[in-house]
Amino acid sequence: MMTEPETTTPTSEEGSDRAELRRAVECVLLVAGAPVTPEQLTETLAVPLEAVLDVLRDLGQDYAGRGLQIQVVAGGYQLCTRPEFAEVVQRFLRLDHREPLSQAALETLAIVAYRQPVTRAEIETVRGVRSEHVLERLLDRHLIREVGRKHALGRPILYGTTEGFLRHFGLQDLHALPPLRGDDPRAAFIGTAPTGSPNGEDLSL
Repeated sequence: MMTEPETTTPTSEEGSDRAELRRAVECVLLVAGAPVTPEQLTETLAVPLEAVLDVLRDLGQDYAGRGLQIQVVAGGYQLCTRPEFAEVVQRFLRLDHREPLSQAALETLAIVAYRQPVTRAEIETVRGVRSEHVLERLLDRHLIREVGRKHALGRPILYGTTEGFLRHFGLQDLHALPPLRGDDPRAAFIGTAPTGSPNGEDLSL
């Protein structure tokens, strides 16, 4: 007499773990900015490859009929907009909807403007907190640029302002910067103390 094959029903705990894995994979794909391979997801999330592939298939179905899609590109998976909405996305990106510069960004920008060319270490000495993140964001917004390297140990990068900086503040040239009152260049833009994260790195812009 033949017996029916046993079937297993996922427990509530397994279902919860799978849902959490789906959310984690979705987050990684969102911030990656480039195709992510299943192997990278496996290593990052510390789960079996088969579980990652199952979740990617599920997410692909979930995004069907929506403005976003999970696309297989160059052996990896990427969360991207659908081609039919390309014109809408391009129209939006031509507009400047960026947030105003934060206190941390203004502090860093003031130091670069008045002391350029200046290194990251010199900026951090004035601010008292790590400034890697803020510098990266200011570079992304084309308000500062790399102008060379200092002739010192390690050849650190030197930063200076851009034409975009002048346009942003309505300045004809750097000679039009407000005169400094005291030794701290931050006082020319704002007069408050720097803010930082608990681990000493400034994360705001």
